[in-house]
Amino acid sequence: MSDELMQKIKNFIMEEFLPGEDPDELTATTPLISGGILDSIATLKLVMFMEEQYGVSFEPHEVDKENLDDLASIVRLLRAKNPSAA
Repeated sequence: MSDELMQKIKNFIMEEFLPGEDPDELTATTPLISGGILDSIATLKLVMFMEEQYGVSFEPHEVDKENLDDLASIVRLLRAKNPSAA
């Protein structure tokens, strides 16, 4: 997982929602919402972090399991919203 954008999102999730857990366990395809790592409040915190960090705005229909259930999907969504996101 060398991608800088993915690493920043992973670091945020590890610090906020999985403190003390092994970072190697969180991969690009680890289910975050369906796996119980992110609940509705945690998902909101993640969305707020991304909006502030990357200058994007999410529509309500974008903030769902399809777009936020794993790191790969999150990065794909962010790059679609802000192609220059790093």
